[in-house]
Amino acid sequence: MPVPLGFVSPCLRRRSSRPPGEAWLHEIKHDGFRVVDAQGRHTGEALQPPRQALAGLRSRFCIIDGEAVCCGDNGVPSFDRIRYRRHDASVFLYAFDLIELNGDDLRRETFETRKATLTSLLKRASPGLRLNEHIEADGPTVFAHACKMGLEGIVSKRKASPYRSGRSSDWLKSKNPACEAVRREAEEDWGQ
Repeated sequence: MPVPLGFVSPCLRRRSSRPPGEAWLHEIKHDGFRVVDAQGRHTGEALQPPRQALAGLRSRFCIIDGEAVCCGDNGVPSFDRIRYRRHDASVFLYAFDLIELNGDDLRRETFETRKATLTSLLKRASPGLRLNEHIEADGPTVFAHACKMGLEGIVSKRKASPYRSGRSSDWLKSKNPACEAVRREAEEDWGQ
């Protein structure tokens, strides 16, 4: 039986002024905290619902990459709610990638394959864990709609890309210039 990977450094997105088109899948970028979680072992105390949901998955072991989010009354992610721990019981994890499943290292698999496996794994997940759906459409159109909805932006991922720790040109982030996250980054020192 394979040995679990343990800690895996996340794949980091590169900024892009214009989302790509064909051969890419697009996901909504939510305003939350990035979490790479080994079946509920790495999440902190503020993330009890995702921790419980991950522990309840029908797998012996998995490593999921996602974003911890807490939505406001309007259904849009609110960074302040998770940042200041005002609504810990409402936090959930938007899972967007699967790095390992039952001892199988999936990093060499294509993003499309990893996403399909993740989708299958999460079919019966509890509410603390949600699939961050992808959209297979024209990137600029998806981005325009995300901006109209007041969302943070999108992350475009090359369908055929493996999972690589560190900055990757296979994951491109397009941020809505009018969103709260952009204003917050401009006003606060996040050590970047």
